[in-house]
Amino acid sequence: MTTPVSSEFAVPELSSPLLKLLNERFEPPVLERLLGIPVQRLDISHLRNALHVPLAAFLSQPGKQFRANLVEAAFHLAGGSGACPGALPAIVELIHAGSLIVDDIQDGSTTRRGQAALHVAHGLPVALNAGNWLYFLAFTLVDELDCTEELRARIFRALSRTMLACHYGQGLDLTARIDSLAQNQVPELVHATTHLKTGALMSFAASLGATVANADETTCEALVSFGARLGVGLQMLDDVGGLVNERRWLKGREDLTTGKPTWPWAWLASELSDYQYLGLKSLAVEVTSGATRPEVLASKMRLALRGSGRVRARRHLHEAFAALRAACGPSETLNAIEAETQRLEKSYG
Repeated sequence: MTTPVSSEFAVPELSSPLLKLLNERFEPPVLERLLGIPVQRLDISHLRNALHVPLAAFLSQPGKQFRANLVEAAFHLAGGSGACPGALPAIVELIHAGSLIVDDIQDGSTTRRGQAALHVAHGLPVALNAGNWLYFLAFTLVDELDCTEELRARIFRALSRTMLACHYGQGLDLTARIDSLAQNQVPELVHATTHLKTGALMSFAASLGATVANADETTCEALVSFGARLGVGLQMLDDVGGLVNERRWLKGREDLTTGKPTWPWAWLASELSDYQYLGLKSLAVEVTSGATRPEVLASKMRLALRGSGRVRARRHLHEAFAALRAACGPSETLNAIEAETQRLEKSYG
């Protein structure tokens, strides 16, 4: 198919639109519509303190906005005319923001983007409620889209499936540990976890833009597949960066001390002999017990990978872009997505 050429991939910074959206949800007329109760006599300062205050600070923190950008890019790649509806990127960003809050609670992380994590700053009950509230706020945006009921139903189904997949993936991420996995189980589990978490949300971002653009089935499937593969590739970069980049060592240290199966573990499990892998796994058990410093394990894993981590991630991403170009044809929009991905790669280290 012929795709419209767009030289702009990046959408405007979403922090201001998200904050505007947050403010609107606490205006009395909007609250009455959403809650179905009169609020004239209700002291809404309690609602503001529980949701608006902590989330305003959290949503003000700068983020990559890559998923929101992908929604817009997919809309144009799928033949959408005019501007992409502004609510679409916000839907994805709200889900992502909520997941960051919940992830920090479940992982015991104390910081987020250089600041105290929400549960540290405002307490766990407030943070948990606020993170979940963002999920449901995303659903209300779907309900408010100016579209046909058939299209709205399709988006609701896709969003529900995405949330379900992400929670299955999070379940794997929270419970599976290197010391309890056989060597041959690691690659498949890492792929499944990544596909269900990072891949599912990125795939939804791409499908959202394509669906609203009324893409044909072939184009929509190509963008859905691309989003999933893109999410997996970015997680590969994230996992490798935590292992080899000193600036991201806090993340890498957390992965090693908790025994989390990551892409470096998946690659090593596929390539090392039983004896070599057992040596690393035994060392991992010592790290999780506190008997050995994680730096020791990180050094041995880097040596075993022989610098191949970034190469593998780049190859995976190159294949994802090649498949999408074959389906949609070349365009400046696609080139811009790839350029943005390369910039992200540098940030991961």
